Amino acid sequence: LAGCVAIDCEMVGTGPRGRVSELARCSVVSYHGEVLYDKYIQPEMPIVDDRTRWSGVTRQHMRKAIPLQVAQKEILRLLKGKALVGHALHDDFQALKYIHPRGQTRDTTYVPSPDLALQLLHKTIQAGQHGHSSVEDAVTTMELYRLVEVQWEQEARSFCPFLSELELWL
Repeated sequence: LAGCVAIDCEMVGTGPRGRVSELARCSVVSYHGEVLYDKYIQPEMPIVDDRTRWSGVTRQHMRKAIPLQVAQKEILRLLKGKALVGHALHDDFQALKYIHPRGQTRDTTYVPSPDLALQLLHKTIQAGQHGHSSVEDAVTTMELYRLVEVQWEQEARSFCPFLSELELWL
């Protein structure tokens, strides 16, 4: 599917005690896993907690960060009109301040099993000491989607056969 991309975002902590999650890195890959976008993004509020253990983001990375508004425009241009694959996409959408059309969203959270990458792809991810890599996560979610794509799309069409036509009008 040329019209299908995967996304993953990494967040840092801002606000009181670093409890507010804000976007710090976003990666978008093609259906075949090619990196289309991978940039660090400056949160709107000062960073209190890099969350490097989970995000992989360091202060050094943030030196080359671009403003959120610039990143949003670049990212949304890539996502418009495409099927979007990811894991726990609601978190990414919240960080991007964006809502993607539901009929074009493929969230691997809804595929049962917590260790899908290991079980289906025989691949260990998020195991390094440097935290998550949003590129690795996006590539992996796309690989998982490709394994179940035919069944997923058949079920989506049988659940709501008029959805793709309806979305053309929206």
